[in-house]
Amino acid sequence: MKYTKGGVTAAKGFKAAGIHAGIKENSPIEKFDVGLLVSDSPCVTACVYTQNKVKGAPIEITKLHLEKSGGMSRGVIVNSGNANTCNADGKEKAEEMCSIAAAALGINPDEMIVASTGVIGQKISIEPVKRVINTLKENLSFEGGNNFTKAIMTTDTTEKEYAVTFEAGGKTCTIGGTSKGSGMIAPNMATNLNFLTSDTAISKEMLKKALSETVKITYNCLVIDGDTSTNDMAAVMCNGLAGNTLIETENEDYNQFKEALTEVMRRLTIMLAKDGEGATKLLTVNVSGSPDIDTAVEIAKTVVGSSLLKCAVFGSDANWGRVLCAMGYSKAEFDPNTVDVDFRSKKGIITLCKNGTGVNFSEEKATEILSETEIDIDITLNNGNAKASAYGCDLTYDYVKINGDYRS
Repeated sequence: MKYTKGGVTAAKGFKAAGIHAGIKENSPIEKFDVGLLVSDSPCVTACVYTQNKVKGAPIEITKLHLEKSGGMSRGVIVNSGNANTCNADGKEKAEEMCSIAAAALGINPDEMIVASTGVIGQKISIEPVKRVINTLKENLSFEGGNNFTKAIMTTDTTEKEYAVTFEAGGKTCTIGGTSKGSGMIAPNMATNLNFLTSDTAISKEMLKKALSETVKITYNCLVIDGDTSTNDMAAVMCNGLAGNTLIETENEDYNQFKEALTEVMRRLTIMLAKDGEGATKLLTVNVSGSPDIDTAVEIAKTVVGSSLLKCAVFGSDANWGRVLCAMGYSKAEFDPNTVDVDFRSKKGIITLCKNGTGVNFSEEKATEILSETEIDIDITLNNGNAKASAYGCDLTYDYVKINGDYRS
């Protein structure tokens, strides 16, 4: 497996573009807010969605279109600046976005999936999309992945893109992806907006299986603030243009595909965590010595989501008791008397808890370790061989400032 450039357009046959349409009133001209991603040929498509009971209209329309098309798609139209959620005409507007894009591309509207992100509860105007759709189509290119990424950003400060190549059936295949998200991120299904593309030939059943298993240990292990969005989605589109033998079973080619998919999604998850709203530090919680993967995931997610622990990391305070506290209110079963806790960064590693009990440690060394921009908290349960990691960031003053005037 090798890293390659191009993000969501790294795989064969995918073009993308982004443009400023003015979805959000008074948004600067340099802010792209409508994006288009299209494949040269039909794509086997799998999606996972938010588990929030309140769902954005684009989620409902994407589900409907994939049901009608038998799990196939050709393109994605997205917008930032308005979530198109909790609106009486939301589904109508989401359908219209698909129809506008499909007409420009000369395809069936049911071949389009749609996603929106931004303010909840404000009606979205379709006029800006109508105004720019032909220019957006003209701007489509095999190098346009970065502009598509820019179009889905809200409070994000950096673009999140990653792609890899791998071998399957004697052919070089590619998986690329892009993600957006900085706040309103908690581990509940897909978390934020994520689009992944591949030229691998794979069956619908195997693609769905790979995505559902991989999302559990990547996007679902991401916590910024504990809030699950209404519009979360992760979509994977595969057009088969690499020419490999169709992957229909859990064979070696499937394992290579899943490994590559996991790598792309894990890298994007870390980028999302690092760019949390107001964040100054990337926080990774690693749980090992677990009796099973579910226990490790549950503990890692709960600890990385602790607001008190996030505050302690922001202040470089080695308050390890907050780790044990969070573990204790998780749904996982474990023995507190066998737990070890270490804090780690490039400045070193320090043990703070052994067998569930605090040990003497240097506060100065701990502060030095926690003053770095990337912090790992290593938790050992000493009760098995399973392990998992969860990703997040510190909780800062700027998080409150950003969300105090999000609508303005």
